[in-house]
Amino acid sequence: MLTASPTGVSLDHLPDATLVLDADCRVVAANAAVTRLLGWSPGELTGDGLGPDRLDPRGEDGRALCAGGWPPATRLPTVTALAEQLVSVRHRDGRRVEVALTGALRRGAGGAVEGAVLGLRDASRRARATTGGAVEIVTTVSHELRSPLTSVKGYSSLLLHRWDRLTDDQKQMMLTQINHDADRVTRLIGELLDISRLESGRLVLRRQPVDLPAVAATVIDRVRLEYPELQASTSWPDGLPRVWADPDKVEQVLSNLLENACKYASPTGLTVTGTVEQGGVTVRVADRGEGIPAADLLKVFTKFFHRSVGRPSGSGLGLWISRGLVEAHGGRLVASSIPGEGSVFAFTLPVMDLEQPTAS
Repeated sequence: MLTASPTGVSLDHLPDATLVLDADCRVVAANAAVTRLLGWSPGELTGDGLGPDRLDPRGEDGRALCAGGWPPATRLPTVTALAEQLVSVRHRDGRRVEVALTGALRRGAGGAVEGAVLGLRDASRRARATTGGAVEIVTTVSHELRSPLTSVKGYSSLLLHRWDRLTDDQKQMMLTQINHDADRVTRLIGELLDISRLESGRLVLRRQPVDLPAVAATVIDRVRLEYPELQASTSWPDGLPRVWADPDKVEQVLSNLLENACKYASPTGLTVTGTVEQGGVTVRVADRGEGIPAADLLKVFTKFFHRSVGRPSGSGLGLWISRGLVEAHGGRLVASSIPGEGSVFAFTLPVMDLEQPTAS
């Protein structure tokens, strides 16, 4: 039983409900907090605690989470944690309870999953804890919406009431700006939805085989509309496998990284490269800017963070959302930087496995 450590600290000292799983996804230990949250005693859960007669954890689509063993993304050796998700589990009295589930994987020397430690929290507690953050998000995004909406209102009013007095060039300029600001509003609304889904564990990934070079080319062309001076080269190894991911989310992550490089570093000299690593593909977006100070590097993935250099704009949520999207795929997004030389943002996604079913 994995209930104690050499320091004398046991699972029962942990404030959150905790389950320890073995390599076959079976419960080998549980703490007292599980009983307080769900009614089951540790002894009742040992062995088949995740089975249909006990906790029976199910995702939002109603599928049993452990029916097929470990999730496919866990086969990526770099994956050491399970992204937080909202899960329905059975209380001992028969009712279903929503909990926020997270986990840390235990891997052997060869990288195989040897077990996991799962943490469960009452989802209602989490909702109360994030109320203040929700207010801050609404305040920030409301401020960001004001500028493009003012522009759309002003230019559309001019076009409606002074159409005959405007030159073709003026009309073209106004319509271009309206189109740009409409895209900006759409993106802000998308960020709000992503925040809600990530924090509630309700993000749904529509996975399919994704051709990364094709996605990168599309993203670069789109970002160039915003930054005409963009110069970005790409490099991909021969025979690059497709990744098993949601193409829209991959585009979103790449767009955020490229746009951040343009705003805070330089739109010239950017490189997007891919490398095949054990179990996955790593994409790196590198710039030749001034680099990110060590103090800022620790904060770039936090909500609302804006650096004091470059051309800060936006809600300050892009990198936080991007990390959440990558982690939802079972990957990682990390940043590194050398002052005076530039920065690199790298994310890893699992390779498509033809032996696995196509369900995400």
